[in-house]
Amino acid sequence: LNIGFTAPCRFAHYFVICGIDTETGLEPDELQNEGNQNKEGRQGEIFIVLYGGENFEQSPLKRTFKSKVLAHYPENVEWNPFDQDAVNMLCMPKGLSFRTQADSREPQFHSFLITREDGSRTYGFVHTFYEEVTSPQICSAMQTLYQMHQAENPSSATPSSSSSSSSNSPSSSSCRSAACGGYDASRDTLYVSKALCLITPMPFMHACRRFLSQVHRAVTASLPPPLPLESYVHNILYEVPLPPPGRSLKFHGVYEPIVCQRPGPGELPLADFPLGQTFPLLGVENLVQLFNCTLLEMQILLYSQDYQRLMTVAEGITTLLFPFQWQHVYVPILPASLLHFLDAPVPYLMGLQSKEGTDRSKLELPQEANLCFVDIDNHCIELPEDFPQFPNKPELIQELSEVLLRYGISPVGGAPPTSLEDDGRNGNLGGEQLAVLELLQGNATLDRLQALAKRMGVRVEALRGVGGEGEAQGGRTAVDEEELRNAKLNVQLREVFASRFTMMFADYEAFVIQSAPDLESWLTNREQMHNFDKASFLSDQPEPYLPFLSHFIETQMFATFIDNKIMSQWEEKEPLLRVFDGRIDKARLYNVRAPSLRSSNYQRCTVLKESAQAIEQRLLKIDHTAIHPHLLDMKIGQGKYEQGFFPKLQSDVLSVGPTNNKWSNRTATAQRRKDRHRQQTEHLTLDNDLKEKYMQEARSLGKNLRQPKLSDLSPAVIAQTNWKFVEGLLKECRMKTKRMLVEKMGREAVELGHGEANITGLEENTLIASLCDLLERIWSHGLQVKQVSLPKLRCVCVCVCFFLPPTVSNGPERRKSESSLGMPSLRASVIQDMRHIQSMGEIKTDVGRARAWIRLSLEKKLLSQHLKRLLSRQALTKKLYKRYAFLRCEEEKEQFLFHLLSLNTVDYFCFTSVFTTIMIPYRAVIIPIKKLSNAMTTSNPWVCVSGELGDSGVRQITKNVLEMTFDCQNLGKLTTVQLGHDNSGLLAKWLVDCVMVRNEITGHTYKFPCGRWLGKGVDDGSLERVLIGELASPNADEDCGRGCRTPDMQHSPGQTRRAKPTSAQIQEAIGEAVNSICKHFHKPEKERGSLTILLCGEVGLVGALEQFFHNGFKSARLFQKTVFVWDFVEKAVAYMESADQMGDMQETAEPLGLTCVSLCHYVSAINSSPRNIGKDGKFQLLVCLGARDRLLIQWLPLLVECPVIQRMYEDSALLRDRTTVNDLIAVLQTLHDFPITLEASLVKGIDL
Repeated sequence: LNIGFTAPCRFAHYFVICGIDTETGLEPDELQNEGNQNKEGRQGEIFIVLYGGENFEQSPLKRTFKSKVLAHYPENVEWNPFDQDAVNMLCMPKGLSFRTQADSREPQFHSFLITREDGSRTYGFVHTFYEEVTSPQICSAMQTLYQMHQAENPSSATPSSSSSSSSNSPSSSSCRSAACGGYDASRDTLYVSKALCLITPMPFMHACRRFLSQVHRAVTASLPPPLPLESYVHNILYEVPLPPPGRSLKFHGVYEPIVCQRPGPGELPLADFPLGQTFPLLGVENLVQLFNCTLLEMQILLYSQDYQRLMTVAEGITTLLFPFQWQHVYVPILPASLLHFLDAPVPYLMGLQSKEGTDRSKLELPQEANLCFVDIDNHCIELPEDFPQFPNKPELIQELSEVLLRYGISPVGGAPPTSLEDDGRNGNLGGEQLAVLELLQGNATLDRLQALAKRMGVRVEALRGVGGEGEAQGGRTAVDEEELRNAKLNVQLREVFASRFTMMFADYEAFVIQSAPDLESWLTNREQMHNFDKASFLSDQPEPYLPFLSHFIETQMFATFIDNKIMSQWEEKEPLLRVFDGRIDKARLYNVRAPSLRSSNYQRCTVLKESAQAIEQRLLKIDHTAIHPHLLDMKIGQGKYEQGFFPKLQSDVLSVGPTNNKWSNRTATAQRRKDRHRQQTEHLTLDNDLKEKYMQEARSLGKNLRQPKLSDLSPAVIAQTNWKFVEGLLKECRMKTKRMLVEKMGREAVELGHGEANITGLEENTLIASLCDLLERIWSHGLQVKQVSLPKLRCVCVCVCFFLPPTVSNGPERRKSESSLGMPSLRASVIQDMRHIQSMGEIKTDVGRARAWIRLSLEKKLLSQHLKRLLSRQALTKKLYKRYAFLRCEEEKEQFLFHLLSLNTVDYFCFTSVFTTIMIPYRAVIIPIKKLSNAMTTSNPWVCVSGELGDSGVRQITKNVLEMTFDCQNLGKLTTVQLGHDNSGLLAKWLVDCVMVRNEITGHTYKFPCGRWLGKGVDDGSLERVLIGELASPNADEDCGRGCRTPDMQHSPGQTRRAKPTSAQIQEAIGEAVNSICKHFHKPEKERGSLTILLCGEVGLVGALEQFFHNGFKSARLFQKTVFVWDFVEKAVAYMESADQMGDMQETAEPLGLTCVSLCHYVSAINSSPRNIGKDGKFQLLVCLGARDRLLIQWLPLLVECPVIQRMYEDSALLRDRTTVNDLIAVLQTLHDFPITLEASLVKGIDL
């Protein structure tokens, strides 16, 4: 935590006492009681003790009263000013509570924190106990209040009316004795709550808890403590320092020594709140979900009766965020006066105490969609409506569960091993042990023996022994062993989470944008600057991680983390950042020779044992011992001991630190100088020590990290010396390209023997990111660092600037001939590709541009060619690289380029699918059929291009211009083109061969065949057609573009079929189309192609069913217009509607009648569409909608039974063959198992 590194090194800043002020008497806690009245529906009543306006329905023993800070020592600390109101509010969040001798009065413990304006935190630890009220005025006031309450509510005085349940909260009213329904001053003893508090800069919870518990034991013991209480308070305030980083410290309480430890600068920061209690309270799965909501900065409300549970869960979940920190409202214990904070429309993490018997449904909470409600006591969690899951969540839960089970803790919520308070530790015993302790505390002889042993320096653990604790191994008590166990469990659970972030953000530094020349200019322009290259970072991540990461990198905690990284170039690194970067450096050192392949596969934490051993060593071997408590120069007669009452401490001796004290002067100055020197030395040398340690470990694994000096050696010696390293790079290149090919080929590669099953299943995204890593390392190997800075040349894009001559603008090679595919060819140009990348505003860093360039070259199948051209300038290569560099080893370099060339055998869309928000120029060419019609039209044509990521919108085409270019956001892989015109002018008929569309950046060209007329009174009267396209081959035939003939069979729906297929061929085509759709859904999602092509393509389902309906169809009529299949459907629907009106359909079965209604409804909706898609287009739409909604097999019998079929089909038609139709229905039935979705371009304008 930040404060631990900046605040002066005192263990505690303040000792505070809160309770009742006998001089001012009882004062109502108006906010508390007002809140109670609101919830009970009683508003406007004013609570004034003894002065009227009192709400007498509630027993005075259940009401809350104002507490006050009775004393705090010292008066003020310069670096941490005392906030009296905040401390009082948090020490006793619900004010004073009263008890009688019949009530439970066990001491309770809770903690809190205060966040200062600069974001630093101060922690408070509170021990609450009950002290007898000796003021007659207070007892008399309570008596009067109870009599007034009894007069208003006579039935409440019966014993049965009081609650007999127990509560963990000191201010809860649920632990009233059933035998005592009220208060009688003559009969009962009145007790009031009092709180002892330590305020510290760091969360040493266990140490503070034990110290406060021992102070309370000294107050309740029959004999006074060995020294006045002022000695112990003065000791912890002024003479106990913070443990140095990486060291342990022992200091002395009233009866027992107390040990605390502080992690070193290379370890996870201090977190003393027990995760071993947090996990069982919620369960591992719920806690991981809560952790996820915290990372995404949602509104989080914790709910429990117990203050310490609120604090434990809040601190537990925030410590798991390493290396990130919660940046928003953080109030683990929300006082009643601040309940309006819950309405704040900002992220927050707050804790709200529940009341005994309060119904969860009556709790008034803000209706926020991103509210995460955590009911700790009932071990349940209410999650927001929709949010991305944390990556590898099942595997993370499994690893956490295994860690918990090793410590005997169930991973299921609701079964904590011990209570948070009644745990037998830190002086808080329960059950039989508490009774034994009370008996011993009343034994004067034992108390005198213990005091004598203390003065003689003999350590006595008799109380623990009699209580059943005993001593553990090595003289350590069972309590010490339990604390050691909890500390080890804490660090291991935290290491599991830290390991996840180390894996996920191992390369984050490469995408940090550091463009400001100095800190001042950066701070001045902070809001206008882009600090992180988000697009490039996400492009390298595994696909399953993207939903979570795309949300997380937009959070304030991630932005702050990046800001700290940028500022670290001018200032000292923030502690959490230093630890995190050290872990990443360690991982890189281990991966020098064989970098781990990027993957979304879960990798377990490997440092669990090491981290637990570091904790154990510090706790077993104490590094420092603080000065013992000692007598102070106190006034005689003050601070008189009285059993059961906390004395009034002498403020003069507690207000200032040791100045003229012989015990402190003895070693304080020398010790401070020694500790300061040690800390400075540790801070300066730690990073080097860690690096040396990691390098030694790397060397032990056979990793040679240093290159020999080879500038004067012969080529033979150079080759021999570097052979292992160069061979390793080449082997890695071969492995990566093979993995990429196997992944692209999918399961077929394994079946054909081209790969092993265990290397499949890796995301294309991460495989390409690994290839980028390899290329960066190859380019940086043997670089002349003196001539060019290494951080720049590790980016391939900067290499391009060095290797390419400035005069070259285009490459000599063409990817396509000038006439190919009906549009100008796209030249293969390294410079042009670089210009495209540099124009992408989404990419902010050189590393991001380099990787985008590699992805683009790979998608264009030019990566090997581009790199070969870069390396062809041998003079520049010799200038920039040493003789032993990989790029100067000719044979290995050729093999390297050959392996990259093998990637051209498969199609990659690694650029198009990753940079989904960039603007891309598209070129569209409409190719008419010249010999059969005019190539031009007088109407106003338009086009709309659709892809997997969206559509371009309607783009108007200039008259008589068949080519256009337009810019729009990345459409992904193109799927359909909508082509049409407005039917204006004299030549409003247009015969179109096909439409060609090309992505001008990637060069991917898509062909959308048409072969049909567009115009009224010709063909099927369509003014608009939906064309289905596929990626065109770069080596397509010349005549497939500007052809002069109508294509034989086109992809688009409803085109004219020149050669009539036989019945067997039609049935076979339908079977193949259905089989292709079934295969589509049985493939892994990432291997699936376009469903639109399988439905409406050349061999798609629509085309096959068109052939089925055309078989035996009487379409050509002498001296009449051509009849289409859609005409038959319309006439059949008209017959059904007329039959329904005449009543003929009433006698049919109910399912059949509903089917008729659905068919009529769908046909009517298609005809009512504002689109002019023609009759064949309408039939295509009906088939697609029927397949999507699983209605095709219900409509077919209706069409077959309709009398219209006899007039429009020959007797030999397949549609009139019952057996064939039944077979068709059986085949189509198989499609019902799959969720068919249709593109928006297909169903546009259809209202069902």
